[in-house]
Amino acid sequence: MIDRRSVLAGSVALAATPALAGVKTRRHPDPVFPKGFLWGASTAPHQIEGNNTASDLWFLENQQPTVFAEPSGDAANSLLLWERDLDLARDIGLNTYRFGVEWARIEPEKGRFSQAMLDHYRRVVDGCRARGLVPIVTYSHFTAPRWFSAQGGWTNPESAELFARYCTKVTQAIGDAIHSAITLNEPNILLILKPMLPQAVWDIQKLTLETAGRRLGVEKFVCANVAAFEDLPALQHGLLAAHKAGRAAIKAVRPALPVGVSIAMLDDQAVGRNSIRDRIRSELYGAWLDVAKADDFIGVQNYERALWGGKGRLPAPQDAPRNWSGTEIWPGSLAGAVRYAHAMTGRPVLVSEHGVGTDDDAVRAALIPPALGALKQAMDDGVPVLGYCHWSLVDNFEWIFGYKPRFGLATFDPVTFERKAKPSARVYGAIARANALTA
Repeated sequence: MIDRRSVLAGSVALAATPALAGVKTRRHPDPVFPKGFLWGASTAPHQIEGNNTASDLWFLENQQPTVFAEPSGDAANSLLLWERDLDLARDIGLNTYRFGVEWARIEPEKGRFSQAMLDHYRRVVDGCRARGLVPIVTYSHFTAPRWFSAQGGWTNPESAELFARYCTKVTQAIGDAIHSAITLNEPNILLILKPMLPQAVWDIQKLTLETAGRRLGVEKFVCANVAAFEDLPALQHGLLAAHKAGRAAIKAVRPALPVGVSIAMLDDQAVGRNSIRDRIRSELYGAWLDVAKADDFIGVQNYERALWGGKGRLPAPQDAPRNWSGTEIWPGSLAGAVRYAHAMTGRPVLVSEHGVGTDDDAVRAALIPPALGALKQAMDDGVPVLGYCHWSLVDNFEWIFGYKPRFGLATFDPVTFERKAKPSARVYGAIARANALTA
């Protein structure tokens, strides 16, 4: 446990670093957020539910060779213990819960839909409402049914139609009771990771997929967040088509339901006269920002900034605070990404993810207030922000990295599955309850 004094000390230490200098604003933001502002935490089904055995990623996790550090296994056992998650979110002081429905559970075999699982997710939605939590639902958070990825996944010309059919089923089951729908989570993530991941990681991803294809006797096995380097153009084409088709399908059932897509965004900052920042922005987000102009809102998921010089990305300051992987922690990055997303789309923004992976919860507790202060300054400057969802509610399975990265506002015991809120949850919860920045 970290007492309040250590949390405050961490906050002072973080604020004192040169990395925070860019967060300074022209004036202090109004501390009070608009009435009805959404204060939430986010989760993803595969990352917390456990034993998602019909999914594409479960298949990849449980083979050799694999790019995954370890399999997801039971995760936080949230498929059975979802009420504990809702109680946790409520007890922290939140009014919103962003979670996902799992396509692989709802359509485990092509064309065969599980009414039992649709009913399960309806109970989760109703459970949110019973606890005063606004439900925001993600229809696809990276994972897909194994059969879907075994036919080429999002690179298959049939993928958009199949996704639209699934979106129709989900919206018919829960669309009348949810606040808003997010079609896809971070469909551009591999574009961002493209220059970051070393060639060895791309090689093992390709080998993982080739192994899966041989095991199933199929020509191409491709996932939304595990793909070969050469699959990226076709993958983006398919995901863009899927978002449009999914949005139309949702609107056909519930025309008034707000629909958007959540984009992974860096806070891209230009350094020097010949910075390549604008070209990079176009490559990473351009197509998605264009398609989002027809949405009801745009989801922004931000964790870091990037400094772009004339030849590429520049290193962060040496004395900058770092997360679990050594990446700079920059509290102002969220506001920077939100400002850009709204400027390019004209859409209201939902912060669908923001947080930090660290074993030191004092770092998380220190990050939240200045990040929200800069976000509120952007709102005071005229950027419409609907809400803020912290990633994540509870420590969970972080994809190819396994359980090493810790992003949660709470821990869970892998044997008893007991959830335990961290000190950062109290810091965030105090702001959420007050609907205002607290001293």
